[in-house]
Amino acid sequence: MLVCLMAHDKSGALPVRKENREAHLAYIESTGCVTLAGPMKDTQGEMCGSMIVLEVPDLAAAESWAANDPYAKAGLFQSVTLREWVKVVG
Repeated sequence: MLVCLMAHDKSGALPVRKENREAHLAYIESTGCVTLAGPMKDTQGEMCGSMIVLEVPDLAAAESWAANDPYAKAGLFQSVTLREWVKVVG
């Protein structure tokens, strides 16, 4: 199943994002279940969140992936939403 992870950073947390970016990208690479990913940007063009599409067996696997993301472990996110996603175009 495909799951869309939408994460919004805590206010003022850009330094936390930058400090943990390399570990986050390594985690994405090592897990092999990310089909699409990238940062969201605010009106000033700064990273302020993440959108990630995971291909996983079930929602529990997506929850586990999200909990073990170095960004989550560093306390970067204000909120994280996981929803089953259906690819229609692209």
